[in-house]
Amino acid sequence: MLSTASTLLLCVGGFFYFAGTVGLLRFPDVYCRLHALAKADNLGLGCILLALALQAPNLEAALKLLLIWPLVLAASAGVSYAIARRADVLGVKPWRGGKP
Repeated sequence: MLSTASTLLLCVGGFFYFAGTVGLLRFPDVYCRLHALAKADNLGLGCILLALALQAPNLEAALKLLLIWPLVLAASAGVSYAIARRADVLGVKPWRGGKP
């Protein structure tokens, strides 16, 4: 049962990573791409870390694995803000429709 749940969570996490990669490649501007990466990759990471925590040998190892997720969420938010702010300062306009 535990192995099945871990496998399912790993597959769901892989799907979200794949979706984030597709968003990075397909979306038209830096702001849309940042959104795809920040949302999909963080959700994918959460699923994968939960799957790994279920397979951890003890509670201490599981908690250490789960501590990674909020740290990455905070780092991702800060880096995404810095990239978007820099793009705004450089005059990169958000995509409004039509050809990018």
